[in-house]
Amino acid sequence: MGNINITDKAISKIQEVLASQGMKYFRIKVKGGGCSGFQYIFKSDNQLNSEKDIIFNFKNLQILVDKNSIEFIDQAELDYKDELIGSSFSISNPNAKNSCGCGSSFSI
Repeated sequence: MGNINITDKAISKIQEVLASQGMKYFRIKVKGGGCSGFQYIFKSDNQLNSEKDIIFNFKNLQILVDKNSIEFIDQAELDYKDELIGSSFSISNPNAKNSCGCGSSFSI
């Protein structure tokens, strides 16, 4: 099935975002595109597709990853970085052979 890890900092930020938007789930998706071939998509969601989604539970937080995306991010770690140049979610992905400079796309 696959597995992902989420840092405490990312969990806190996701909980904050979901509460402010009145949403239930945080979705991580991989789709074709970006400057390296695949890109990460992060979004709040209220829709669960029980046939296609895998649910990961972290401290009362539900993360959705569709079955097609999990093969690309299996064993990856989601973090939240708050730096001078900006704040964003980032993934450390052991499956990626290359990633772009901004960290939002990768190749396998």
